[in-house]
Amino acid sequence: MYPVGPAAYDRAITVFSPDGRLFQVEYAREAVKRGTTACGVTYEKGVLLAVDRNIASPLIIPQSIEKIFQVDEHIGIATSGLVADARRLIEDARIMAQRNRMAYNEAMSVATLTRSICDIKQAYTQYGGARPFGTALLIAGVNDDSYLFETDPSGAFTQYTATAIGVGKNDVEKVFEKYYKKGMFRSDAIDMALRGLNAVSEDKIKKENIDMITIEVKQKYKKVDKEEVGKSLSRLEKEFEAQKKVKSEG
Repeated sequence: MYPVGPAAYDRAITVFSPDGRLFQVEYAREAVKRGTTACGVTYEKGVLLAVDRNIASPLIIPQSIEKIFQVDEHIGIATSGLVADARRLIEDARIMAQRNRMAYNEAMSVATLTRSICDIKQAYTQYGGARPFGTALLIAGVNDDSYLFETDPSGAFTQYTATAIGVGKNDVEKVFEKYYKKGMFRSDAIDMALRGLNAVSEDKIKKENIDMITIEVKQKYKKVDKEEVGKSLSRLEKEFEAQKKVKSEG
């Protein structure tokens, strides 16, 4: 007798349910949905990644919580879900990028790196004795133009102009749909990313907890300093207070 019922199909990654689902992959997606919100925005000749580290205890050293990683001088990755899983994939990405430079004496394209990482993620959905990576990645970078890709635990990937991953994905994307404009300046992209993170934050966001990087065709990978984040938050303060008031009244 073959086992029947939902429980029979989530014991092994290689078993499809009758309606064509891989339950372990769907469970991995749930891990991502519970992860910290991370967002990415493309702008004129550049791309930005931002995360609110949302420090839960004053005893935690903020710098020890890393959610954005540099892969090469022209590529960065933001994570949501199981950070330990993400670190493994990021190490693979760094090796791929360096091998490409040694073999071809040029920077790896963002699209090629994304495809290679997703090939690894996909392989872990079809072999027994393994489980899917419980992490989604935002892969951002520049070649001749700026690129932003979102990857899924299944190994699927999609290119975006602006998007988010993690617990507040849908709310952040609503903000981005409202404010995004093609050819934005860097300062506009920073403001928009903070608007998105504020939309899903229970408390007032603080510049100390915001981790943000930009990658541009000329300047490459660069951390946005806290002073610049603070100036942006000051510009948006009245707007955030008005939104908070509407939420409390609602």
